[in-house]
Amino acid sequence: MVPITTIVITGGLALAVIGPVTRHLGDLLTQGIVMIYDAAPAVGALLFGSLYAPLVITGMHHMFIAVDLQLITQNGGTFIWPMIALSNIAQGSAALAMFWVAKNANEKSMASTSALSAYFGITEPAMFGVNLRHKFPFYAAITGSALAAIFVSLNGVLAPAIGVGGLPAFISIMVQHIPMFLVGMAIVLIVPFLLTVLLHNISKKRAQKSQA
Repeated sequence: MVPITTIVITGGLALAVIGPVTRHLGDLLTQGIVMIYDAAPAVGALLFGSLYAPLVITGMHHMFIAVDLQLITQNGGTFIWPMIALSNIAQGSAALAMFWVAKNANEKSMASTSALSAYFGITEPAMFGVNLRHKFPFYAAITGSALAAIFVSLNGVLAPAIGVGGLPAFISIMVQHIPMFLVGMAIVLIVPFLLTVLLHNISKKRAQKSQA
């Protein structure tokens, strides 16, 4: 009785309460970010680049697909999709850095496969299996994502369609904006990787000092 009762109660709450409430909050959050982006692109990009990965944890990131499609219909392009793709790449780069510094074979295997997955748009393995577990790789990824989001926003990078949210994402970018998007990709490939390695070394030194 316990499993079925649990499923019925939590399922009912999810459909009747949690789903509608989080959807409404998601709509408000999306509208707020778009308004801030219209008023101050750098600030809006900073917020989006910083908040997108945490929203993936809650599952609320799916709401941006509708916003992307609306922006494409109204303006011929969306500024959100390029930042989503860059955020995914950033999570992959942080996981790849953990593969570089890890000593345990299992951790190396998890980090390498999840990094590859994130580079092709599926970030959950990297986030839940590696980055959030160690914390600092997640923060490093958010930092790189925010910096890249600001860069592409200030350069007016737009996507006329949505596609794979990782390394192949440049295919979905307007041709004239691809060079600036590639620079944004370089940022999320390099910054999260180096920052993760740096934070790992700092954490390791502190652990050694505490044991001494």
